[in-house]
Amino acid sequence: MKRLQHRLGEFGQYCPVSLAEKGELVDCSVTSSLQFAAEFRGHYYKMASQEELDKFLSRPEVYVSPLAPHPLPPSDMLPKKLTAAEVKASFPVSAQMHGCCPVTYLDGKQRYEALVPGSIEYSAKYKGKIYVFESEEKLLKFMRLPEKYWSLKLPRKCPPVKEPLLFTALPLPGYLEQGVATSLIKALNEVGCLKPKFPFLSVKKTALLFVACHLKAHNPRSPEPMRQAYRRKLAQFVEHCQLVPYLGAAMAGPYKEPQHRPLGLDGSLQTFLSLRDARPGFA
Repeated sequence: MKRLQHRLGEFGQYCPVSLAEKGELVDCSVTSSLQFAAEFRGHYYKMASQEELDKFLSRPEVYVSPLAPHPLPPSDMLPKKLTAAEVKASFPVSAQMHGCCPVTYLDGKQRYEALVPGSIEYSAKYKGKIYVFESEEKLLKFMRLPEKYWSLKLPRKCPPVKEPLLFTALPLPGYLEQGVATSLIKALNEVGCLKPKFPFLSVKKTALLFVACHLKAHNPRSPEPMRQAYRRKLAQFVEHCQLVPYLGAAMAGPYKEPQHRPLGLDGSLQTFLSLRDARPGFA
């Protein structure tokens, strides 16, 4: 590699065949492999692929000076990739095209819907200006053909700037829809199927307590031990709610002596009565 750097030809690490035939700046420095390298007149040249290497080896003189149709631009006129940190450090210089991706816009036939915001993760600097792109693929396309994309003009009417909206800034219906809709629907569906009634509490309060405990028992952001604890509380709550229909069915009809009552009826009745002053809480 040291020898290569010392004896690089006038195209540096760029493929002379791609530049001559397609006008594309294909930077071969992204790989250290010399698989597609060639020596000619004491200088080394790197090609993009085996196809370009075969073309160069068959007629090398047409791809280098003085017969080369396109010389390599000066180093300050070559596109340069930028990191997100470098883009932020360039403030107050802003990205061209209001931050829209020039490649997407031109490839989309400059339609209004092709004005797509770029990301600073895919940025490049060309002729002193910064451009941001929609994806790595669009960035590489610009790096090969910067002259094709750098001087685009935006239409008079542009899409509004997309600013991040804080989740907590949403109105209550939107917050519920975006944040807890799935969990809430599951809880409401289950309470609708079970129709629980806790002893000595109204149906409405029972339903509210059931939904509250269900949400806590299935909150994906809570640690697993906490979710398990609320699942146990929810199971006990449902068990107590089942006392009402059970006792209603078991105690129907005339009075029965203890020895003639269903097994477990007295225990269930005592549990039911002990809940008179109970106020289940799930805080």
